[in-house]
Amino acid sequence: MIHKNKKFDIAVVGAGPAGIAFACGFIGSNIKVAIIDKLPKKVIANPKIDGREIALTHHSVKILKKLNVWNYIPNNLISTIKKARVLDGDSRYFLNFDHQEIQKDCLGYLIPNYVIKKSLYKRLKKSSNISFIYRAECLTINTDQRFASIELSNGEKIKTSLVVAADSRFSKIRSKMGISAFTKNFNKNMIVCRMKHEKSHKNIAYEFFGYNQTQATLPYIKNQSGIVTTADKHLTSDLMKMDNKEFNSKMENSFNNFFGKMRLVGKRYSYPMITTYTKKFVSNRFALIGDAAVGMHPVTAHGFNLGLKGSDILINEIKTAIKNKTDIGLTSVLDSYQSKLHRAAAPLYLATNSIDNLYTSNILPAKLTRQFILRFVNTVKPIKQTFLNILK
Repeated sequence: MIHKNKKFDIAVVGAGPAGIAFACGFIGSNIKVAIIDKLPKKVIANPKIDGREIALTHHSVKILKKLNVWNYIPNNLISTIKKARVLDGDSRYFLNFDHQEIQKDCLGYLIPNYVIKKSLYKRLKKSSNISFIYRAECLTINTDQRFASIELSNGEKIKTSLVVAADSRFSKIRSKMGISAFTKNFNKNMIVCRMKHEKSHKNIAYEFFGYNQTQATLPYIKNQSGIVTTADKHLTSDLMKMDNKEFNSKMENSFNNFFGKMRLVGKRYSYPMITTYTKKFVSNRFALIGDAAVGMHPVTAHGFNLGLKGSDILINEIKTAIKNKTDIGLTSVLDSYQSKLHRAAAPLYLATNSIDNLYTSNILPAKLTRQFILRFVNTVKPIKQTFLNILK
């Protein structure tokens, strides 16, 4: 739908997965939502392959079903994860998670990021109460007791009861609102790609913690896996410069021929390893969701899951306010969202950052600690169950 009305109930800045998923929560309602993005329609409607594979938890699938998005994802592009194993260097100990331990048919589902983005857009595009404003950036944002006002780069001005920022972990609108974030630069890059391999992955996801680098494999369809290599910038730069034949050989050796012969499918993509945690998720008539709120480390593949959970929390808070005939931009409504998201996000954020520091260190105390943790978590059921609960 082309934007016509300059007054909305909610203005979402950012047409990424978190922003569109949030807007999906109001399809068919009386709530008028504007989604603002600097990209043109054709790019948002037909996102390019970016090399990222999203490991969805059962809770995330439940949310996508509630939003009526799940049916838009083609079945032939969904792979299941039956088991997950964490290995540390040459240690004989490893941590094993099995779908039977959570009494489900799988631990989770693997779907390419671009497929999720495209499916979300398809769900949203025909909604009469949702408007897209393409090729526009927010120049200024001001809030008062009654409204938030946004001036756009296309010359339009918008009034809204609530502004929701979903414009990445490097959120510009967050900065315009004077909200800062804790940022950790790991001085590493993450290379993602898909590879076809000789030996079956048996629907098992692996996390290989080597010293100074981490490699993960995510089981996809047709004996292919998403490969994630996290290492210092010098190593990742070398990997990106290799021709395909050299890269294939490097990956085979890196995995000690665990998967046999390996062949690159498509391109390699490199992303900087920077995590963020916003100092507050809300302000007057303003809320942050997705990576704009918390930019997770990919070590546990929970960035999208957390973003979706945060969107769901905010949707529920807004719908409760509407039911109670309360202004959706009130501090009491937004503070409730902030409290719930912080309880869900903070432990996960701190744990994943600590895992990276611990599992890529070469010093002896770190090595001994890693081996102890793998044995301890595997044998103490209550501790292991805490990790498994994240996947439910």
